[in-house]
Amino acid sequence: MPHVLEPATSGRAKCRGCGQAIKKDEIRLGEKLPNPFAEGEMTHWYHPPCAAFKRPETFLEVAEDQPASIDDCEALVEQARIGAAHRRVPRVNGAQRAPTGRATCRACREAIEKGAWRVALVFYEDGRYQPSGFVHAGCVSAYLETTRIVMPARHFSPDLGDEDMAEFEAALG
Repeated sequence: MPHVLEPATSGRAKCRGCGQAIKKDEIRLGEKLPNPFAEGEMTHWYHPPCAAFKRPETFLEVAEDQPASIDDCEALVEQARIGAAHRRVPRVNGAQRAPTGRATCRACREAIEKGAWRVALVFYEDGRYQPSGFVHAGCVSAYLETTRIVMPARHFSPDLGDEDMAEFEAALG
């Protein structure tokens, strides 16, 4: 089942990683998987950066064959290698300030204070991404085994500005 990298034939498909529409003629990555409901296979579509951050092994397979088709391929390959080396890094689903003090950190099991930087996590199950909690920005190293998550955090948190990202990076340690 070879994965595909091609321009979108229509604007109807949504990216499995970010949930945004993939525009017509925009490059998309198709992950071919066995269909659990019928014979044959199914295709999950991703923007190339979303695939690099959420499905690093698949992205690396495709990027190895067609690197010229992907914008900023070298940086995405580097980030995909980080995700492939550290099994929890593909769970990163953005950075944010905690709106309340009710969430508990998955690493240290303590409450995440209101206004503190946290990283949202998701699990990939049955072809879908399910919310799975948060970790303190300071606990990222212990939970993810690396702090090199700025690219995916920025990608999945498009509302954060440069000043916010600088504060988040400082909170990572």
